[in-house]
Amino acid sequence: MIPGPASPDHRVLLAMSRRVINHRGPEFKRLLEEIQEKLKYVFQTKNPVVILTSSGTGGMEFAVGNVVGDGDVVLIPSMGFFCDRFARIVESYGGRVSWIPVEWGFPVKPDMVEEAFKKESNVKAILLVHNETSTGVLVRDLPEISRIAHEHGALVIVDAISSLGGIDLPVDRWGIDACVTGSQKCIAAPPGLALVSVSERFVEEAKRKKTRSLYFDLEAYLDYMEKGQTPYTPSVPLFYALDEALKMIVEEGLEARIRRHRKCSEAFYKAVEALGLEVYPREPEYRSVTVIAIKVPKGVEAEELRKVMSEKYGVVIGGGHGRLKGLIVRIGCMGNVSAYEVLATVNALESSLAELGYRIEEPGRALAEAGKAL
Repeated sequence: MIPGPASPDHRVLLAMSRRVINHRGPEFKRLLEEIQEKLKYVFQTKNPVVILTSSGTGGMEFAVGNVVGDGDVVLIPSMGFFCDRFARIVESYGGRVSWIPVEWGFPVKPDMVEEAFKKESNVKAILLVHNETSTGVLVRDLPEISRIAHEHGALVIVDAISSLGGIDLPVDRWGIDACVTGSQKCIAAPPGLALVSVSERFVEEAKRKKTRSLYFDLEAYLDYMEKGQTPYTPSVPLFYALDEALKMIVEEGLEARIRRHRKCSEAFYKAVEALGLEVYPREPEYRSVTVIAIKVPKGVEAEELRKVMSEKYGVVIGGGHGRLKGLIVRIGCMGNVSAYEVLATVNALESSLAELGYRIEEPGRALAEAGKAL
């Protein structure tokens, strides 16, 4: 129950055992075409989705490096650990980060973005983490923020690594120019693939700019996609796994999958409230659906809580990232999460807290409240 990688279904793991095929042959071409069709469904886009054999961070670098160069101004809200990572990538390509000040635990909002554009001219892009995994904050105003950015002539680049496939994110309708996700979170395939949708605007800017990267050159990926190939050797077993995971999403239906994620997260939040705990995001309407970030109560050590839950109850949850290490714990509510995982996690959380001396006012109420929400 960590906030990714999510546990793949046995169907997905079994798919990886198929023989490795020639990645320059007709079988791989058919596989790539089938994956592309399903990816467009999940991304809700008509544009191409580039598949990179890399981590999600590689996808972030791909999106930045193809359009950002020396001296380019990029807006980034300072919302959390992964916003900081975006900034490091921008700086590594010679861009200049103009921060939109946002306190951790709060979301960036349209008025902040509008103000930032007034202070900067010739902004190349705004980079947004849709679902900040380190804080459990969801940017629910993304459509309005995207509209503002386009009015100012800026590209919209979104890290949706812990949201796409679990939270509604209509890429084309919201005007997202590059949307990055990873195979290992809401899509519930193994880690190792980054997936990036690219708009016509983004492609045009990338062709004009010419990236300094060899491996992450967008033009090379688009050229090879026309042939049904990738420019460099792909991890064929991971492509099999991705294809199977996407088949499962299509079978369930994207709307139903998003609804399941939302219902499971509501159950978690009801349980947290019943336990008298405090969630980290300060504004309830901006709480993440896929990452439940909880403040560790006084008198309880975060690592000790995680240790008891893991060793005694077999439930593994995440700790805090960066400056939040030791202050919060994070529960992944993504991928194949169901009522079973929610209730098992709530039971382990309550029992472990009680063993560590935290007073449970109404034992069993958290499970009951979670059950009602499910």
